Amino acid sequence: MSEATHDGEVPRSRVQTQLSRASRSPVASWFWETDRMLLLLALLLIAIGLVAVAAASPASTQRYSDSTHHMPSMHYFWRQLAWVCVSVPVMLAVSMLPITVARRIALIGCGVFVLLLAAVPFVGSEVNGARRWLGVGIAEFQPSEFLKPLFIVASAWLLSLKSKDAGLPMIAVTGVLTAAIAGLLMMQPDFGQTIIFGSVWMLLLVLAGVSPKTIAGLGGAGLAGIVAAYLFYGNARNRIDAFISGGEQGSDTYQMDMAHATLTGGGVFGTGPGGGTVKFKLPEAHTDYIYSVVGEEFGLVACAAIALLYLAIIARVFIKLLDEEDSFRLLAAAGLASQFGVQALINMAVNTGLAPSKGMTLPFISYGGSSMIALSLGMGLLLAFTRRNPYLNRSPYLVRWSGK
Repeated sequence: MSEATHDGEVPRSRVQTQLSRASRSPVASWFWETDRMLLLLALLLIAIGLVAVAAASPASTQRYSDSTHHMPSMHYFWRQLAWVCVSVPVMLAVSMLPITVARRIALIGCGVFVLLLAAVPFVGSEVNGARRWLGVGIAEFQPSEFLKPLFIVASAWLLSLKSKDAGLPMIAVTGVLTAAIAGLLMMQPDFGQTIIFGSVWMLLLVLAGVSPKTIAGLGGAGLAGIVAAYLFYGNARNRIDAFISGGEQGSDTYQMDMAHATLTGGGVFGTGPGGGTVKFKLPEAHTDYIYSVVGEEFGLVACAAIALLYLAIIARVFIKLLDEEDSFRLLAAAGLASQFGVQALINMAVNTGLAPSKGMTLPFISYGGSSMIALSLGMGLLLAFTRRNPYLNRSPYLVRWSGK
């Protein structure tokens, strides 16, 4: 029972004191400056992801268990829970960083992970015909996942320098960086990630005020690149051909056909948790096609709700940036939000049969340690770049009255 002071007032708890508006502590500053709604939406997606992985885990463990290595039915759920316990603190810690520190870390990290990405084709481990991973066992990670948010921040900083000196060749510099990364990704091969890097770079150029003529030229070059990939890049050609003309079991079309059957198998409201049966025929149920598992067990209404959550995050960020005057923060936050949304859109398009299979995870929902930690890093950076002083836009009278 709380003790009263000599004035009859109940003393405030230490937590209340530390998080009060009057407190000058770093935690209090972060609490009042950060976009708590954006943080809540991200945490809600992570929670939904745990439920989705729990639903997909029995199907995936049955598919990937064998006589020498039998996994318990909730194997992937418990592993994902462990990754979440690592990822959420990473997101919160990064979101507390000062802007200059976050930018410096991202620039250094971008350089490091470009070098690691260059090493993947030579020393990386091969999974399902693609060489995208470095490390062994629990220390195995996918450099391209971590590079995405770091590349965006680095490109945003380079392009923001152009607003201070129009003569700087930052379009060319970021273009060379993007092309180098795209080339390294195509060596793995990873066509889906290449599309994300290229799309986000183009968006950053638009926001940086690059002329429409330049954007049109780059867009034409991008289309030419896709045509060239189809003509000379076997992986892209096989997936596009399979998507258009269909194929036998084991092809990408088989995966998409099963994804469609799983997605619609539960109707509008789903079969209920654990009630799905089509998911046991679905490859990669816990990663690339987890959205379909959600559809079978929780219904198309749940799929629509997830899509709306992604839309809410993107809309929240862009509305918040409408009055942003710092070009770097504008570009970095818009780029990070766009990367998050484009990745979600590609995954949902694949699951609904609107795009060929690309091996793309659904942000915060698909299983995966690299993906979860990298997305948490990106969301932490996004929260850091959208932090606002709550007194910044208040009238001088109110600021003096509050003592701030």
